Amino acid sequence: MSEAYAKMADNIARWRTSSPAFVYENFGVEPDAWQRAALVAFDDPSSSKQRIALKACVGPGKTAVESWMGWKFLACHAERGEHPKGFAVGVTWDNLKDNLWPEFAKWQQRSPLLSTAFTWTKERIFCNDHPETWFISARSWPKTASPEDQGKTLSGLHGRFVLVLVDESGTIPMTVLRAADQALSMCVFGKVVQAGNPTSLEGMLYAAATLLRHQWHVIRVTGDPDDPDAWVNSPRLTALHKELEGESCGCPKCWARQQIETYGRENPWVMSAILGQFPPASINALLGVEDVEAAMNRKLRADVYDWAQKRLGVDVARYGDDRTVIFPRQGLAAFRPIVMRHARGSTVSVDIANRVLGAKAMWNSELELFDATGGWAAGAVDVMRAQGHSPIDVQFAAPAFDPRYYNRRSEILFQASEWVKKGGALPKLPELVGEMTAATYTFQKGKLLVEPKELVKKKLGRSPDLFDALALTFGMVEMPSQIQTMLASRSAGKAACDGDPYGEQG
Repeated sequence: MSEAYAKMADNIARWRTSSPAFVYENFGVEPDAWQRAALVAFDDPSSSKQRIALKACVGPGKTAVESWMGWKFLACHAERGEHPKGFAVGVTWDNLKDNLWPEFAKWQQRSPLLSTAFTWTKERIFCNDHPETWFISARSWPKTASPEDQGKTLSGLHGRFVLVLVDESGTIPMTVLRAADQALSMCVFGKVVQAGNPTSLEGMLYAAATLLRHQWHVIRVTGDPDDPDAWVNSPRLTALHKELEGESCGCPKCWARQQIETYGRENPWVMSAILGQFPPASINALLGVEDVEAAMNRKLRADVYDWAQKRLGVDVARYGDDRTVIFPRQGLAAFRPIVMRHARGSTVSVDIANRVLGAKAMWNSELELFDATGGWAAGAVDVMRAQGHSPIDVQFAAPAFDPRYYNRRSEILFQASEWVKKGGALPKLPELVGEMTAATYTFQKGKLLVEPKELVKKKLGRSPDLFDALALTFGMVEMPSQIQTMLASRSAGKAACDGDPYGEQG
């Protein structure tokens, strides 16, 4: 090891767990708040922070963060006989050599340690003592490469310390992401970091923010002039917007506000370049990622929702990968669900019924609504009725009450989606982002029809059990608390909801 590197051994041990300190002491830069958050996530060795996505507006300094992470990885993550190895890719070779790659050179020149211990070339950065085994390599693909060929660009990266940096990932295909994931399989410290503007509804950045959100730590960076945190967390936007404005205006927010006023907040360019949001997920999507994220961050006072009935939506699974989910909701507030998996040969119906009854007793729910499609819920419903309770069967395939919808499933999923947009609050469950943004709708015979659950499962690679359970709580018209109890007390014997209220009437 070089003499300069050996002298820094104590600092390197400290920097290994503090990327912000590494940046400040090597480059003389104090990271912005959002950059610090990204660097702290990079230090975290847990599986929840192995994949980091920077979903950013234009100009906040995301390329700098990527290069800082790359240099810190090279300088600090090694042990005797095991050296760090990394790949860096961009949406094109020109993009990589004009953006991220020269950024590495820029910051190296500010650090005596990095200038002495490492060499930067046009395609490779390597440790002078171990050039063959201690490196970050620039990788790319021909412009005519297929998605499969692009995925092969990251083949061969393995070791105890690995890093994949993907710059401008908004339009980079999922095949690259899958290849990057393979590098994480056998490492002690491994990271996949991608950064880009949310310009496309295809590619690995959108996947990280939606379908694969439960696997990714996503940081959104916005230049929204009306977001009080945006200008505090990213002061580099101030300098950028002043440059764009020229000397005609001293207010750093004016340029962004002018663009919003000219084109509107719903304009795809404004959403991506200024707000750091994906454009509308699709003209035929039930929900966009921003809708779901807003609902997860929404805080409600109890008096906003405690007037309403407490409901449990129960999506029943049998065996295999699907889950039974019990989702509680009261008015505008949905709470953390119960998730069950069932072993083959177990008393599934009794187990589900007992768990629902336990939740009912603990929370004092007034309505329990089961997905009766396919008949899997019949046993649990029978057990509850035998004990004097009145669960509700919801037949997703039955005709809708509202003639605008093709069936009850479409009607209920639309109601759940409108609830989100009108102020509903969701628990912070990353898997919900993918499940609630995957489904699209079409028109059939002049009526709105949500795509079949089987197609949604193919997109997700799993069943949307959480969203289905939440949607079931919309299977009856919203009512104030205790109304159902009063109605039931007026009838002789059991409540009148014992039958199937959604079946076809004669």
